[in-house]
Amino acid sequence: MALASETDTEYFPLAFEQRPSDSVVAEAEREAILANPGFGKHFTDHMVVIDWTVDEGWHDARVQPYGPLQLDPAASVLHYAQEIFEGLKAYRHADGSVWTFRPEKNAERFQRSAHRLALPELSVEDFLESLKQLVRTDINWVPDGDDTSLYLRPFMIANESFLGVRAAQRVGYYVIASPAGAYFSGGVKPVSIWLSTTYSRASRGGTGAAKCGGNYAASLLPQQEAAENGCAQVLFLDAESNNRIEELGGMNIFFVHKDNKVVTPELTGSILEGVTRDSIIQLVRDRGYEVEEREVTVEEWRAGVESGEITEVFACGTAAVITPIGELKSPDFSIGSPDALPGDLTMSIREELTDIQYGRREDTHGWLYRLDV
Repeated sequence: MALASETDTEYFPLAFEQRPSDSVVAEAEREAILANPGFGKHFTDHMVVIDWTVDEGWHDARVQPYGPLQLDPAASVLHYAQEIFEGLKAYRHADGSVWTFRPEKNAERFQRSAHRLALPELSVEDFLESLKQLVRTDINWVPDGDDTSLYLRPFMIANESFLGVRAAQRVGYYVIASPAGAYFSGGVKPVSIWLSTTYSRASRGGTGAAKCGGNYAASLLPQQEAAENGCAQVLFLDAESNNRIEELGGMNIFFVHKDNKVVTPELTGSILEGVTRDSIIQLVRDRGYEVEEREVTVEEWRAGVESGEITEVFACGTAAVITPIGELKSPDFSIGSPDALPGDLTMSIREELTDIQYGRREDTHGWLYRLDV
């Protein structure tokens, strides 16, 4: 099967049809939700849908009422997990405008994920327009409280009814949105994480670098193990040596050294290339720090903490932005302390990054993208 990106010789932007909902959530109910939205519990009135077939390519782009999808029991996604997704946020600034953060990076990663899962690639332009279409339609769902946002979830599924093992010839692209409250409602505090010594998240040559549901499904059992051991997240090692640090269940990891050096595991093909990760690398380099993307082992982490060489450890991702790590726990040992305080660089970079996202600090890198116009 030839993917859309391989056959399209000229780009024509999609025209979105508006199909407004006639049963939107009442204003009073919506305001009550926005006052305490939680995360992923409530959804806006509309969603974006774009269809793709091997013969027509991308077509029938529309904004329609939010509601259940109709899938045949033989839909490919249900049997062969041919699906991908993204996650990003819309932020309301003090003047009421609504922006998102580096969405072209999400669009490019969405294309790479699609390629790896043998799905058609949606253009960056149509990806961005789909976000604008939904946010403009459901603009009243963007909260304005401290550290709140509208979480945007683009995803693509193979919805062809066919049980043969091949790439689907019919696909659906969707965008839904959910208001999100502050991730750390009681203030940012270091977390304990669990070292998985039994399970791997991904392996080289697999789908680790793609943002697909199977990678997250593989992390759920070890995440339960982490919770049983009093930890907020699980840390995975590489599948080959079971010694090199890769990433958390849904976050990248950084180590701050005492000599103005920051280290993060190199991208090997089994680690998801995070947009927040890339942004942090740029911001710490702006401050004069040396950044090394290389192999990091558990032994280096333990020795570095014991010697004082490693002064801070933190994880990063779209939902939490930056989370300080106080302790790594395993069945046989622990590194650090659950009572550790957040590191100075950790908190400073977190403040800088969120200030840019919410328009409280100058965006010198041109990372913000307006959605409401």
